[in-house]
Amino acid sequence: MGFISRGFKGRREPAADSSRLPPGQYLVRDFPVLSAGPTPHTPLAEWSFTITGAVDADKTWSWEEFRKLPSETVTKDIHCVTKWTKLDTSWTGVAVSTLLEGIDTSADYVVAFSDGGYTTNLPLEDLVDGKAWVAYEFDGRPLEPEHGGPARLLVPHLYFWKSAKWVRGLSLRNEDEPGFWESNGYHLYGDPWREQRYWGD
Repeated sequence: MGFISRGFKGRREPAADSSRLPPGQYLVRDFPVLSAGPTPHTPLAEWSFTITGAVDADKTWSWEEFRKLPSETVTKDIHCVTKWTKLDTSWTGVAVSTLLEGIDTSADYVVAFSDGGYTTNLPLEDLVDGKAWVAYEFDGRPLEPEHGGPARLLVPHLYFWKSAKWVRGLSLRNEDEPGFWESNGYHLYGDPWREQRYWGD
């Protein structure tokens, strides 16, 4: 992993309904960019998504197969650990619950893995029942590479580093295993409403 690239252009917005703004956050109108390392550009013909780990058998989709899965469009607020919040963002993608249909597992945890070697860990229960998606459109358009395209994980109820850019699969695990940022001091869970930014929060 390289140094963090900061593409912040964020202008703070006037305070909104405080019930939608977690502690310590401020609103932005645009969509700041924060990445660990360079932006991957995987050709769609080479892209795939895989469920692996503690499963009876791996399951893989090509880009064409993935796009044929049932999709949903959702509107969610997103919260970055660097303290910006963007309200009412619109995403289209495949619910993680849909990807896990028919998969038998005893796992309680997941490690999402991405192009470029990035990983992040999550409890499995935080990815199902309408809580998470693998999104390939933002605001009605194909997701741009700088924002994680062609597809990124979307877990809007946690800090946005959990919504792994350039995601290529989910590894189901029986034990929690810290991902990239978690191994470098970020909180294992990352609840913005409890300000779980770093170890000890």
